[in-house]
Amino acid sequence: MLPREELLKKVENKEEIARIIDKAQQAIKTWELVVSDFLSPPVLTEINQIFSQLTEVKIIPWGGYPQAERQRVGIHREEVFADESQIPVAALDIAGNFLFDTATHRDFLGSILGTGIVREKIGDIIVLGERGAQVIVVEEMVNFLETSLVQVRSVPVKTTRIELSDLKIRPPKIKGMTTVEASLRLDAVASFGFGLSRSKMAEAISNGDVRINWKEITQPSYNIKQGDLVSFRGKGRLEIGEIQVTKKERYRISLTKFV
Repeated sequence: MLPREELLKKVENKEEIARIIDKAQQAIKTWELVVSDFLSPPVLTEINQIFSQLTEVKIIPWGGYPQAERQRVGIHREEVFADESQIPVAALDIAGNFLFDTATHRDFLGSILGTGIVREKIGDIIVLGERGAQVIVVEEMVNFLETSLVQVRSVPVKTTRIELSDLKIRPPKIKGMTTVEASLRLDAVASFGFGLSRSKMAEAISNGDVRINWKEITQPSYNIKQGDLVSFRGKGRLEIGEIQVTKKERYRISLTKFV
């Protein structure tokens, strides 16, 4: 048996993690692969940290494509072979003419939730501009959405199943940068990385628009460290690389920007 209460002491997303631990107990008991619903990046981060320390069970995250933010997790005994092909996810195309009524990620998500589906059954949504979007869902929701999702904003849409290989994934653009700062404060480093003034960056952080390793950080004075992933809503992500102290006791910080 897993030390459930001990594991839950170390996490922030206790309710979601508790459900995953229960599924892990089930996987140990039944010797079968047990699959979760879609999980958010903060929950996935904590699950990876927990399960990397366990020897009884292993996890397989999969969200339909390698860079997926929202993923299902397959849980299995170490002795049982399993791979991502056993984690059931499906893709849908939501086609419509959005040329004169542009729809955002939030619009598509709202329309899907408006059919009565809960968020946990929905993976990533890939917005395709004027022609609609694609969405990844649990297998059992495909037929329902094909008949129920008929409008987004004011635009009629046709929802049809597609192969995962037909997803129109745009590889992130990657840019390497280096900055020299007097401190490791989040507002200083992120203002350089995202090209904003420090005051605007500090305001965005205080408003909850910035996460580090998928955890919301609202203190502009927070000190970043090597390996941190800084995500800024609508602006992309920064990966903090090597940090060196210069002769003048400043910090030379390598950054990788993903947009």
